[in-house]
Amino acid sequence: MIKYTTLLVSALAIAVPANANPAPEAQIEAAGPHGPLAGTMLDAPARNAADAQRPVALIIPGSGPTDRDGNNPLGVRAASYRLLAEGLAAEGIASVRIDKRGMFGSAAAIPDANAVTIADYVADTAAWVDVIRAATGADCVWLLGHSEGGLVALAAAQQVEGLCGLVLIAAPGRPLDEVLKQQLRANPANAPLLGAAEDAIDRLAAGQRVDAATLPPALLPLFNPALHDYFISIMALDPADLAARAQLPILIVQGGKDLQVSVADAQRLKAANPSATLTILPNASHVLKDVAGNSPADNMATYTTPDLPLAKGIIAVIAGFIQQP
Repeated sequence: MIKYTTLLVSALAIAVPANANPAPEAQIEAAGPHGPLAGTMLDAPARNAADAQRPVALIIPGSGPTDRDGNNPLGVRAASYRLLAEGLAAEGIASVRIDKRGMFGSAAAIPDANAVTIADYVADTAAWVDVIRAATGADCVWLLGHSEGGLVALAAAQQVEGLCGLVLIAAPGRPLDEVLKQQLRANPANAPLLGAAEDAIDRLAAGQRVDAATLPPALLPLFNPALHDYFISIMALDPADLAARAQLPILIVQGGKDLQVSVADAQRLKAANPSATLTILPNASHVLKDVAGNSPADNMATYTTPDLPLAKGIIAVIAGFIQQP
């Protein structure tokens, strides 16, 4: 059977100081194509008069059926985005975390959650930025995208107004067709399927749909026809090219023990935009928690432990970048 690892969500945790006032949390909506997009806004308690206008970040989820809290039914139970929001609030940064169109609280936005493209997610990002600015009075909104969400943030930076800057967490630095081929080649068990798989990838990268009847059955889950438009849209984008054209402050955060996105990806983004800030967390997994050992089992354990602390220094790095003069 083919082995394919999707880009998953980050898991970030920080303790809120005992003397901090609890940050108020509220449900918030933005307009979707057929129904509302749903999210949760977590305000940051004011610590002094200078905090009256606090920065606000939109947390853009990673790939797959990932909910606004950073969990998904495929086994990720890290509560990543909820914990990230709480950590940012403790540092004086408000946030909005969202359900993607067609999923969870945003299920009414479109009839089929698979019928999406990166352009659709960019449109939703623009809708959220407008709603957040209206709700908070903020002049601009920070985009904090993890994994696939980092690519959405980079694409949004090309056309969405009212952005402060980008925080790219474990974001791919290469086109998806290159990433898929590398992942498939890395598993020797995939050898009998590589020819058909790489042909399908090349067709999608060229903007062509793939006839499912021509594929070996083992490849059908990866090349589900319902996802072809999505694959075509994402494979058309080179993250490094988008980074080079982004006229905004950029922070790139990458884990050294990430099994899904490599340090080389982060370095490629940095090389494309030399003014960007790159921070590598040497022991962090794809979900941005420090891995105790070096085995795959040690790494994957970080995906299912919501109370495992965040990789050392991550909140300070993100908050420091957002709050710099």
